[in-house]
This record gives sequence, structure tokens and C-alpha cells, in this order.
Amino acid sequence: MAAKKDIISDSLGIEPLEQTTKITQVLPAIKAQKNDDYEYARQNLYDIIEKGQNALEDIIDIAKQSESARAFEVATNLIKTMAEANKDLLNLAKVKKDLDKEDVPEQKNITNNNLVLTSADLLKMIKDKSNE
Repeated sequence: MAAKKDIISDSLGIEPLEQTTKITQVLPAIKAQKNDDYEYARQNLYDIIEKGQNALEDIIDIAKQSESARAFEVATNLIKTMAEANKDLLNLAKVKKDLDKEDVPEQKNITNNNLVLTSADLLKMIKDKSNE
């Protein structure tokens, strides 16, 4: 592929810079890793909630049998922890939705009109305009 003639680089006696492009798409491996992390965290929260429910049933039985204030306090704390775990599960879904939204790049209509002129070209344009 032949390089375009760059008048400015030639006049300054330097090599023109290569043009670079930005990568706008998320690499598939990164997206897959996000999904794996989400699924792993989601499964852990499910396991915590299920084990907490089983433990809660046992603690409530112990609290009823012992009629101990401390046993009821432990049951209450576990109920609070279970409610927080359920909220965390819902928040995880929201975070996943936000991450997926970030993966889709916004398409913007940007128009860049760059005009590169040498001083000779500009002077010629001014003379032509004044002659009209």
C-alpha cells in the first residue's frame, strides 16, 4: 500500500506519523470473563441463601426449645443477614445490567472537517477571492 504524500512532513524533512485507530469493541474474552464472574458470584449468593435458610430453621428450633434470649438474638441476626444476601443478589443483577450497557459503545455522529493548507495555497485562495 503506497503511503499518501504528506506535504508538511516533506517540507519539514521528517517522516509522517502512522495513523492509528481506536478499538471500539470489547474483546470477546473480556466479555466472557465478565459473564463468568457474574455467574460465579450469583451461584455463591444462591448457596449462601440456601445454607442460611437451613441454618435459620435449626436456630429457630433451638431458640424455641431453649427459650434463651441469646438464641433468639442469633436467629434475628441471621434473618437480617439473609435479607441482606437477598438484596445483594438483586443488586448483582443490576450491576450485570450496567456492565452489559457499558459494552455497547454509543454511536455518535461526529464530523471532523480538517482542512490542511500551505501558506502558498492560502495566499492563492485570498488572491483569487480578491480578484472576483
